[in-house]
Amino acid sequence: MTDLSRRYDVLVVGGGNAALCAAIAARREGASVLVLEAAPKFYRGGNTRHTRNMRCAHDSATETLSGPYTEQEFFDDLLRVTGGRTDEELARLMIAESKQMLDWIQAQGVRFQPSLGGTLSLGRTNSFFLGGGRAMLNALYLTAERLGVAVRYEAEVVGLEIADGAFLGATVQADGRAHRVEADMLIAAAGGFEANIAWLKQGWGEAAENFLIRGTPYNRGTVLRMLLDAGVQPIGDPTQCHAVAIDARAPRFDGGIITRLDCVVFGIVVNRDAQRFYDEGEDIWPKRYAIWGRLVAQQPGQIAYIVFDAPALTQFMPSLYPPITADSIRALAGRLELDPDALEATVNGFNAAVRPGTFDHTILDDCRTEGLDPPKTHWARRIETPPFHAYPVRPGITFTYLGVRVDRDARMVMADGTKAANMFAAGEIMAGNVLGQGYAAGIGMTIGSVFGRIAGRAAAAELHRRRNARKDAA
Repeated sequence: MTDLSRRYDVLVVGGGNAALCAAIAARREGASVLVLEAAPKFYRGGNTRHTRNMRCAHDSATETLSGPYTEQEFFDDLLRVTGGRTDEELARLMIAESKQMLDWIQAQGVRFQPSLGGTLSLGRTNSFFLGGGRAMLNALYLTAERLGVAVRYEAEVVGLEIADGAFLGATVQADGRAHRVEADMLIAAAGGFEANIAWLKQGWGEAAENFLIRGTPYNRGTVLRMLLDAGVQPIGDPTQCHAVAIDARAPRFDGGIITRLDCVVFGIVVNRDAQRFYDEGEDIWPKRYAIWGRLVAQQPGQIAYIVFDAPALTQFMPSLYPPITADSIRALAGRLELDPDALEATVNGFNAAVRPGTFDHTILDDCRTEGLDPPKTHWARRIETPPFHAYPVRPGITFTYLGVRVDRDARMVMADGTKAANMFAAGEIMAGNVLGQGYAAGIGMTIGSVFGRIAGRAAAAELHRRRNARKDAA
């Protein structure tokens, strides 16, 4: 059992990708490190357990990537999805550092699989973990423990003592009692507040009651709240988040990647009034899939339905649940409890607007609608071949973007603009520095890995600087 009474050089709060990268980086620089994970060991790792890939810049094809992905292209993609709402200095730093991450993360025992083809369109830009996020986590934990990083599970930080921008100690609930844990440096990597429905309601109102949380139920924002209350400068909009459309039949928490639906581009999406409300073919799916959670959240009852016909059924990655199926659009409407006349009119109007083209889901093809509002600008095909299918979808919240502001060393910035003395942050808890809105596949893992490594190295460097200063003074 890890000794919580011992003083460590670096305390890492959190147990996911960002936390482990920070812990490993600090330990490799000679610091003693304690990782506190609030979840039980089986559920360790936060949302990392549900991830599949990481987006990194690289200059040429590799064994696991099909082609180059330059720093500028990465930045252009980030600008496109965020609408420019990003800290350019930190964004460019993250992208530049990401070029080293593929080798560094593999040196920590993580393995990647060959590049993927198909509808995800990520074979050139994103590296997929062999065995998924849980396998990645297992490799990082194994490396951390071999290096001598101490890890304590079911250890929730319930209090932080912070004075004048300096971390002094933490109150940790473990073994049914409170412990005081002291360390010279703090790295906060405890995620966002997406599992805190009451906090979500502050920004979204009662609509948040209909949200599903894709990831861990342990990310309640406790550490984030304490840091903000202690005078750390906030960054980001509390209503901005990584939100995708997931199967409405998914559990309230922890449904993970298998409840996501990648079939929007192959059909149409209607609300509970059987009306379309957005262009399903706006852009390549990995650059647009994360807008659909917010779009559905803005619909009545926070519910929508993806409708498509037989030819599309085998063209996308299957979900956990089978589609709802019927032999006619009217019968499908009945199964979805939608107005049959309204759904039939929507489908007929869409079909009439489709113009001939050459369908190709890997590019922005010329299959489009004409005279339809909203249009479908690419991949528009008539929905006419039975059986007809539909998936009910709700907003699936992955992580929130409100967080703490950091500098290039991942050091927290206080509300008055001064730098924290010994506090650093990595991962979702500071993702709002890079993601003001929107999302592109794999960027969350990039933020966690890059800033985790930066935070670990910076915390160790600050530790050594202080020790050397004391030696010089002596």
